[in-house]
Amino acid sequence: MTFEDLNLNTPLYNALNDLGFTSPTPIQAEAFNVVNSGADMLGIAQTGTGKTFAYMLPVLKNLKFSTQETPRILILVPTRELVVQVVDEIEKLAKYMNTRVLGVYGGTNINTQKQAIANGLDILVATPGRFYDLALSRVLQLKSIQKLVIDEVDVMLDLGFRHQLINIFDILPEKRQNIMFSATMTQDVDVLINDFFKSPERVSIAVSGTPLENISQSRYNVANFNTKVNLLKHVLSDSESFNKVLIFVAHKKMADRLFEKLDETFHDELCVIHSNKTQNYRLRSIEQFRNGDNRILVATDVMARGLDIDYISHVINFDTPDYPENYMHRIGRTGRAERKGEAIVFSTESEQEFIENIEGLMKMGIPLLNFPENVEVSTELIEEERPKIKEHYNPIKRDETIGAAFHEKSEKNSQENKGGSYKFKIAAKYKKPKTRGDKNYNKRNKKK
Repeated sequence: MTFEDLNLNTPLYNALNDLGFTSPTPIQAEAFNVVNSGADMLGIAQTGTGKTFAYMLPVLKNLKFSTQETPRILILVPTRELVVQVVDEIEKLAKYMNTRVLGVYGGTNINTQKQAIANGLDILVATPGRFYDLALSRVLQLKSIQKLVIDEVDVMLDLGFRHQLINIFDILPEKRQNIMFSATMTQDVDVLINDFFKSPERVSIAVSGTPLENISQSRYNVANFNTKVNLLKHVLSDSESFNKVLIFVAHKKMADRLFEKLDETFHDELCVIHSNKTQNYRLRSIEQFRNGDNRILVATDVMARGLDIDYISHVINFDTPDYPENYMHRIGRTGRAERKGEAIVFSTESEQEFIENIEGLMKMGIPLLNFPENVEVSTELIEEERPKIKEHYNPIKRDETIGAAFHEKSEKNSQENKGGSYKFKIAAKYKKPKTRGDKNYNKRNKKK
């Protein structure tokens, strides 16, 4: 099957030719007719399979030229980085079309974005929080929204955007087409669909957990964090084989901790991204990694989700993910566009259960490699690895906790709890109500 079979228009064909694309990916081929028909749809496909073009090809084909100022297409994505990426993909595809595209996200000047919206647009790509802020400001009018696209809907729910999505559903026109894409079919996604959408047609290309065939996987059993660092340094020393490496960690504290350890050895080759970094810092790190200025990128799951970076030679799971679906998202960063890729996972004893869950999801085992003899096994533990010592309940007397700065209040500063009788004492003392204009008090005085 080629793009000619989809009966697209000339501007789209010209853009696809410029990009060098001749045949649609499976998700693009399967989703086209469903989206083109106007029906609600849920697409399930792994990362790196061309989901953005899967919904944008039929959307752009049917998007007629208009001079109206309000947007007709709304695309919601979970992260700022994904907003930038989706806008870039749309601009490539709409190169020969007079289509106005705008991306908005938090962390930047909202007034600048309001001005851009006031100038008019056709397609709005946004993170949920910033979109809702703009909608409440009344600068962004929603009456013309014809299609709602929620990309990476499973990540949206993982990040706690459920309530924001529900609020957005309430303010959008009821008559609209809903298009959702997800890398996995989770229970949260199923609940959202059943609660808010009317039987969307499901297009599933790969069963959740099916590993990509061109990615070779392996794993090491490792004693602790510091031993993982020693093993990682050993592995990364082969710069010829490990020429573009994406390293996943569990959270941003771990990302900073690992970055500091690796910076000692790989200073000029290393960069990091997580949500505590500024927007400019993150974009710069991604570009340096993409361009090959840095060969090692340390990232959290949320920040790396949806990144479209070619030629990643290895994905290393420094921490074994506790959700097996996250493992699939991670390793999908390599082996893209039918190239070969390698995925390695480090696991401590406490992470063995996660390995079992991953292997159960994939219905295959991950080959275990022998731990290199020349790598030092550290006995030093980080805070999270140290055994927790539970103390017996030992109440401490008040006198023991009183320090030198403690003193009793003076009689002058001590206040009596007046309770409910206080107002009566005031009334008796001053012979008038505390509040002026008390009708009952005035009536009683007139009678006297």
